[in-house]
Amino acid sequence: MDSFFVGPKVYYGSHALDFLKELHVKRAYIITDKMMVQLGMVDMIMNLLQGTSCKVFADVEPDPSIETVKAGLNIFLEYEPELIIALGGGSPIDAAKAILLFSYKVREKISSNHSIKQPLFIAIPTTSGTGSEVTSYSVITDIENNVKIPLRDERLLPDVVILDEQLTKTVPPTVTADTGMDTLTHAIEAYVSSAATEFTDIFCEKAIKNVFTYLLRAYRYGDDLEARRKLHLASCMAGVGFTNASLGVNHSLAHAVGAQFHLSHGRSNAILLPYVIQFNGGLCDGGYQTSRAAERYTEISRFLGLPCSTREEGVVSLSTAIRVLNSKLGIPLTFQALNIEERLYVGKIPELVESALQDICTGGNPTAVSEADLANLLTWAYKG
Repeated sequence: MDSFFVGPKVYYGSHALDFLKELHVKRAYIITDKMMVQLGMVDMIMNLLQGTSCKVFADVEPDPSIETVKAGLNIFLEYEPELIIALGGGSPIDAAKAILLFSYKVREKISSNHSIKQPLFIAIPTTSGTGSEVTSYSVITDIENNVKIPLRDERLLPDVVILDEQLTKTVPPTVTADTGMDTLTHAIEAYVSSAATEFTDIFCEKAIKNVFTYLLRAYRYGDDLEARRKLHLASCMAGVGFTNASLGVNHSLAHAVGAQFHLSHGRSNAILLPYVIQFNGGLCDGGYQTSRAAERYTEISRFLGLPCSTREEGVVSLSTAIRVLNSKLGIPLTFQALNIEERLYVGKIPELVESALQDICTGGNPTAVSEADLANLLTWAYKG
């Protein structure tokens, strides 16, 4: 039996933030980062929450740590908000989701009342990439061990999502590029996943088309609101796709490499993507003629208008198109180009492989992988 979960109610377009004016709650808890405070976005949200007392937790860092989640959780338990708002990029949203999840667990332990009322959870993304606002995933970081810990639980899903492209206008080009490629990786991995369905295909195909059409425009012209809107929607659509169809080793490896070398998640995904496509698509072992993944990659090349007269050509075309897009976005094609010292990188490969094998995303990969496969992918992605 197959299933498909649609998820939160999404408000988007002009004046989407006005939904906040309709809420009548006494206590709201805003989880965000310092940049959102500096840009005045937190004040804007608080002004819309008329008559509501607001507590702000603005200590979320990129790749939120276990310690940050604990600190935010303590405030949550003391304040007991009726509304929780995650404002920012993927990191504040992931932190808010983890805080809310652990609040369930803590309160269930201290109370025999299993019908404890939880606050309304609203996610307001200000970058276009993670899709975290519509997924049952969250990623937090164990700083001590340099490991990213993916969480998955249906209770991580927000109740409401507000998409306003105006909030993304100040995102710098580098972040626009990285987050846009994160969206693309989500959509492609979900499209070729063994758990993909006709429902997820619809969301993933549209997201892929939007990224290829609008990412360069948003990267070069940050005030192009049409491009910003299309990317914002693509990120959300890709999120719906992968929370239903799962991801794959591209994300598993990106989690491992990003945590170990403190790299942007989107950039790690972008660098790995052409190599993973060629591996999954059977170009490394000649299996492209019978590979289901190769067929799916070729479908993507077809609807993007890339050369795809054969499966081999379709896989090559897609991986090449992504390399070209990376180059135009200023994203390096190898990890070596990020000035990671080779001896250090090679020495960490066994640890990275072990982390990727344990990652929950690996199970969704369309091709079974061994330790040797992952080690070879990491080696390949270092020098190209």
